This record gives sequence, C-alpha cells and structure tokens, in this order.
Amino acid sequence: MSETQSLMLAEAGQSPDVVATLLEKEKPVFAEIAKLFSSSRPSVITTAARGSSDHAATFFKYLFEICHGVPVASVGPSIASVYGAPLHLKGGVHFTVSQSGGSPDIIALQAAAKQGGATTIAVVNVADSPLAKEADIVLGLNAGPEKSVAATKSFIASVAALAGVTAAISGDQRLAAGLAKLPEALAATSGIDGKAAEDVLFNATSLYTGGRGPAFAIALEAALKAKETSGLHAEAFSLAELMHGPMRLVQPGFPIIAFSPDDAAFANNAKALERLQKLGATAVSFSTAALPGINLRMPTTGNGLLDPLVSLLCYYRLVESVTRRKGFDPDKPANLLKVTETM
Repeated sequence: MSETQSLMLAEAGQSPDVVATLLEKEKPVFAEIAKLFSSSRPSVITTAARGSSDHAATFFKYLFEICHGVPVASVGPSIASVYGAPLHLKGGVHFTVSQSGGSPDIIALQAAAKQGGATTIAVVNVADSPLAKEADIVLGLNAGPEKSVAATKSFIASVAALAGVTAAISGDQRLAAGLAKLPEALAATSGIDGKAAEDVLFNATSLYTGGRGPAFAIALEAALKAKETSGLHAEAFSLAELMHGPMRLVQPGFPIIAFSPDDAAFANNAKALERLQKLGATAVSFSTAALPGINLRMPTTGNGLLDPLVSLLCYYRLVESVTRRKGFDPDKPANLLKVTETM
C-alpha cells in the first residue's frame, strides 16, 4: 500500500470526537431508555450482535451486571434466522448492536424479540438501516462513514453508547464522570510510544490477549483485530481462565497482551501476569498502573471500568502499524468485506 495514512488509522483517530458527539447528541435517548427501565424494571436483558459489535455487547454485559446486578444474555442470531425458534421475552429489553444495521440474521432476531414481548433498542451507526427502522428505540453511534473493513471508531462508539445507557439507568455519578472524561482520555493516547510492544507483535506467530470484567471484552476485540488485519493468530481469554488449560501453551517468549485497568480485578491480574512471566511469557500490559514486563501506561477516565476502552485506541494504532510492517493493507484484509450479511 502507499505511504499515505490508512483509513483504519485515520478513523480510529476520530474516536474522541465521535464519542463526545454521541454522548451529547444522544442525551434524550439515554433519558428515554432510563425511563423505560424505571417503569418496567426488566429482570433480564438480551443482546444480539456479530463480530466487533458482539464484543461491545460483551463489554455492556459486564458493565451492566457489575453496576446493576441484572443478567445480560447474548442470544445467537441463528435462533431466529436459521432455527426459527420463538423467543419468550415478555417485559424484557433487547439490544441489537450493529455498525451497518443491515445483516439479515440480527434483523430477524430483533423481530423475534419484539414478537416475543421485548422492547427493542437498536444501537446502530446507519440511522436509516432496516434494523433502525424496525426498532422501538434507536441509539445512534454518530460515527459517520467507516470505510476501513476493520471497525475502530464504530466499536469505541458502541461501547461508549452502551456505557451511557448503563450510567443513565443507574444514576452512578462516578460512571457518568468517567464517561465525561472519556473523549479527553482517548485523545491523550496520541503519541504514546508503543515500539517495544509493536516489536513483540511483529515477531509473534501466535499470542494470547487477556483481561477481566469489561477488559475481557477488549481482549476479545484485540484478538480479532490481530487476526483480521495482520493475519496473526490470537486467542482471547479471561486472565483467570488463562490459569487453567490455555496455560499449557505458554512457552518462553510466548506473548501475552493484557488489558489490566486499575479496578477490583487489578491485584489478581498482576498475580496472573507474574505467574505467566515465570513460565517465560513475554507480557505486554495496557494499564494506568505499573506492571512488570512491557507496560504501556494509559491515560485514565478516573473509572477503571471504562479505562480498557482507552487502552484499545492505543492498541488499534499498534496493530495497524504491525500490519503495515508485515506488508498488508489494514483497510483491505484478505477474504473480508466491510458488511457481512449472515443468516
């Protein structure tokens, strides 16, 4: 590819402004959703998404369950689109997360959720998409066109939007304050020196990504980006789960990319990384606090539950650079299209 800036890098760099815009513009929608939850008090929430959007839904699951204690369950789109099974969601709330809002399977599941009695909420970037048109409530990402196949700003916007939902429903002032600082913290990742971490990724043949709570969702997204852009095999695990069977593959030099914010899981994460390094693993951590190994110190929102999203923007830049070093085009990964229509 040419030496001009990739779309992936440019679009990722738009994330701070995108988040600031959506948090301001979607305030009426946040209030509407908060009112819905106040009146109906659903005992379960369901989600549906694919790819990066599903990782955003996973972030929401952890954040919402931590803040509210209400279970959030992912429903496989094929339940409706392939198997034609009815859903029983009377009094429930169903979130569909999508950049395009055009894939038939998630549209079918949203329709099944509505028929089953749920209020449907589309968290979507394309406001006139089929998904948005059929939803009861539309929460726009306001990310603008995203042309690179690798989703960056739309993923960050999806997480920010769902975090905004969580904050609005809970009235948690600390979470709201962290969200208000999120655009500034994202912008502050520009210029962070990730050369040592980049070299680890460039020389790797396989790696693990890890995190706990909301950070596990970021680890999932990081593993996906390594695969789809640089062709690097990566698997995501909870850092707790890594202490079980997956640890068998850890040999000297094996890379572990860890997202370890300063939250309730930090001490346990630090112990896990220490154990992995004793086995010879090369640890690369993204954190606001000091950790052994290659430690990329991140800006903070003041809320450890949100900080993994800040780390992700730094990681996006890192993996984009690795992809270019390998001679690949991060905007046009082999075998992939921007919008994948599945059933």
